[in-house]
Amino acid sequence: MRQLHLPINDLTMSVMSDLAFQQCMAPDCGAAYGLDVVLYACRRCGALLDIRYDWSRCTVPKSLSFFESRWPTPGRSPEARADFSGVWRFRELLPFESIEKLVTIGEGRTLLQQADELAKKLGVKPGCLYLQYEGFNPSGSFKDNGMAAAFTMARRLGRSRIGCASTGNTSASMAMYARHTPSSNGHSMQAVVFVGGDKIAFGKLAQALDFGAKTIQIDGDFDQCMKLVQEAADRLGLYLMNSVNPFRIEGQKTIMYRVLEGLGWEVPDWVIVPGGNLGNTSAFGKAFIELRELGLLKRIPRMAVINAVGANTLYELHEREKIRFDNGRWDRTRVEAWYARMSAEGRRAKTVASAIEIGRPVNLPRALRSLEAMDGVVRQVSDEAILDGKALVGAYGYGCEPASGASIAGLRLLLEERAISPSDRVVCILTGHQLKDPDVTVNYHRGSRDGTGAGSYANPPVRCAADIEAIAKLLDT
Repeated sequence: MRQLHLPINDLTMSVMSDLAFQQCMAPDCGAAYGLDVVLYACRRCGALLDIRYDWSRCTVPKSLSFFESRWPTPGRSPEARADFSGVWRFRELLPFESIEKLVTIGEGRTLLQQADELAKKLGVKPGCLYLQYEGFNPSGSFKDNGMAAAFTMARRLGRSRIGCASTGNTSASMAMYARHTPSSNGHSMQAVVFVGGDKIAFGKLAQALDFGAKTIQIDGDFDQCMKLVQEAADRLGLYLMNSVNPFRIEGQKTIMYRVLEGLGWEVPDWVIVPGGNLGNTSAFGKAFIELRELGLLKRIPRMAVINAVGANTLYELHEREKIRFDNGRWDRTRVEAWYARMSAEGRRAKTVASAIEIGRPVNLPRALRSLEAMDGVVRQVSDEAILDGKALVGAYGYGCEPASGASIAGLRLLLEERAISPSDRVVCILTGHQLKDPDVTVNYHRGSRDGTGAGSYANPPVRCAADIEAIAKLLDT
């Protein structure tokens, strides 16, 4: 496994005066910027930015077990509020703001679930399969982890209007946090959401509307929405809340800290995650790179990123085109050529798993770094396999949104390939709550209105006469 580090280059004295700073990912550039400079890409070369820390001046625990003392206790003090958060409980590992100014609404209170019954169904040994269910977050998805960090920065910057492009979960989370975060004028922030046409799950759209977000439906897909919201950020002063914002990545790192905590600070063999805009993929790799640099871990797990067949950009680029991070010197020319072919052929992302229906993931370079650091693989699975994976999660008592089913479908595929063995300890990330897209769930179990049959693990409702004897007979069969 390649030992990747996050090098510090070309830092000015003004930037180094802060414990945290922003740095260009491109190794031949390495430009650094202070935290209060609003950027989503490097001014010099256009590469993505990292949030970096001068660890020598930070208070870093000598052991991860330090965080065991931080289970929440009642109270309104800054310390009590931070300890209640599954993000800020690990604040020494993302130390970019003082404890008094952290934004939290109780995100990240998720527990690692040991799933022995599901493991048996999949052919995995007992005690070897775990589910990290991020649907327990306040808005029902993993996005809240990143929003806690990004809104902390938005408040520091005095921003009053924030925006995102979304397939659903980002808009729901952003709209919720906007209502809870006062801007400099004392009012809650204004949330502006760009969604593509009618391609958004109603369970997610309902949240954005309910929380008061200004929702703009664009005649186009997510990738077009993403381009427009970036233009709006520059022209209209929106503070961008998509995961191109490097502070989103910082908050999402904490999902891996909670996984480690759930395993008694032991490292799993594999982490399996759905791949859409690749924010989680990016955050997980950064978390482990930093933990190893700090001497808090001796090894890091392998990663598997699972694309839908209809939205398989990372699979195509990593597995077929063999694009690698190469210490930051990944082949941009070949990637742009691949995107050009995709546009020329009129190919757009299409999958039932709307949360990962993304054709041009903005976090591609960060994801390539994570794959290199974690000796990762990328796989693609069909919509049918995704829905079967989702149904299996539900059948054993957890429930998840469609995109999360990709984790289970990916595990089944990797077990078939013998890339993962039944005795490997595996953590599957479940990104969102099962009620995020209830139409997909109901159609899977009873068959779609368009005549499509029910799924392989369907549990359809059974019609019965309004008669107790008929009900008794039905229950006895």
